[in-house]
Formats: sequence, structure tokens, C-alpha cells
Amino acid sequence: MTIPIFKSHYSIGKSILTLSPASDKDPEEDSQDGPISVFDIVKENNLKQVVIVEDSLTGFLEADKVARELGVQLIFGVRFDVCNDASNEESIKESNCRHKIIIFPKNSEGCRSLNKIYTECKTNHNNFLDMKLLSGLWDEDNLSMCIPFYDSFIFNNLTSFNSCVVNFKFTKPTFFVEDNGLPFDFIVKEKVIQYCDVNKFKTEDAQSIYYKNKDDFSAYLTYKLICGRNSFAGRQLSLEKPNFDHLGSDQFCWESYMEKQGEAS
Repeated sequence: MTIPIFKSHYSIGKSILTLSPASDKDPEEDSQDGPISVFDIVKENNLKQVVIVEDSLTGFLEADKVARELGVQLIFGVRFDVCNDASNEESIKESNCRHKIIIFPKNSEGCRSLNKIYTECKTNHNNFLDMKLLSGLWDEDNLSMCIPFYDSFIFNNLTSFNSCVVNFKFTKPTFFVEDNGLPFDFIVKEKVIQYCDVNKFKTEDAQSIYYKNKDDFSAYLTYKLICGRNSFAGRQLSLEKPNFDHLGSDQFCWESYMEKQGEAS
């Protein structure tokens, strides 16, 4: 079973889905003129559970409120930037061991622990964590860690020739595995499975979802260009030549997820 992992506009520049309450429109009869919500997809497909991973805690309250109104179980995770030493500015600037992790709370006590980690990261450590800092804040009974397929240390080691080694001595993370038609997906998947076999870590098949249909890819790309305009001063960017790394697939959507589910059944 592949886990659909949604991201919303609260992760700025990463998704065009919102966390608004689900629309009352019939998707078969009415075209969607405005933004599409994660919860539109949840309602249309009668999902009993939704997994949302954001780059901040900002959208949690809205997601929790709407999920409760729909009677849907919300699993909410936050993606963090990790470096060798979060207290050292030079270490943060070094790109050879920067990677991402996801932290999920298991319960209300886990939400408090996650908030503590998030606050420490954002207020005292320049928006970064390191594994030593995290081990001191970790709550194994109430938190779980997952490693995203893209932007993990394994992914970065393979695609950027980094040599990052991560010590997971305080927890046993689950590694997400994806296939979105990118040329390096198979290579990364092979290395992730190999690493997890050696270290006795679990893997889960996952699908990152940033928009609803494949036809929404151009809208998604336009949104990314708008959000990234300050980062690309002086460079001529366009929909034909966006200059975004690894943005060569329109598979990061609910339509693609459903197609894969059909193929698997």
C-alpha cells in the first residue's frame, strides 16, 4: 500500500493545494475555478486518514480543525533541515551534509514534544537541527521519524556526490520510497532499500502530492517561479526554462497516485 503524502501552500513554494474546508461542489459536474484543498481530495475519495507533511507548524491548527469536521484522522508531520552542527554558522553553510528529516507526533504529548523541537530549531539554531541536538530533545515514546525519499542524506550523497553519514542511535526511522518517473528514482530506491536492510530500518512506499491532476503541473510550476523570484535575480526564468533541479515529472499529484493504485490492484 502506497501512502499519499500531501503538502499544502503553508510550505511556501512547494504546493498549490490549500487546507481550506472541502468544497460542496460536485467534482463531476462543476469545474474547479479556484484553489483546490487537500480536503477536497479527501472528501471526494472518502479517505478516512490523511497524511500531511509541511515545512512548518503554521498550518497544523487549520488542518486539525478541518480534519475533525470531516471525521478524518490527521497524521501531521514537519520536515526539518539537518546539518552537522546547528550551533555553528560555518557548518550550516556547508552543503555536503545537509539533508531533511520528517518528525511525526504519535499523540498529544508528541505534539508538545514536536513543538519544543520546532521552537528550539527556529529560535536558537538558525532553522536547523543536528542529530546531537535532536537526540537531547527526542521523545521516543511519543515521536516517530521518517526520512523523505528526496532530499535525504542518501539522495544527496548519490546526486551531489556528498559523503554524509547520519547517526540514528536514538531512534529507528522509517524511510519513504517513491517512484515519480525521474531518471534517478530507481538508483536512489535501490540504495535506500540496501541501507535499510543493513541497518534493520523499515521502508514504506509513498507518493508526494503537491497538486491534484497532471494538468495542474503548469500552475504548480508558475507558483514555484513566483515564490522563487527573489532567489533568481538576474536570471531569465520561464515556464519553458524554469531552472529548477529535479523538476522533470508531472507525477507529484493525486491523479498519478490513483493510477498507480489501479496498476497495483
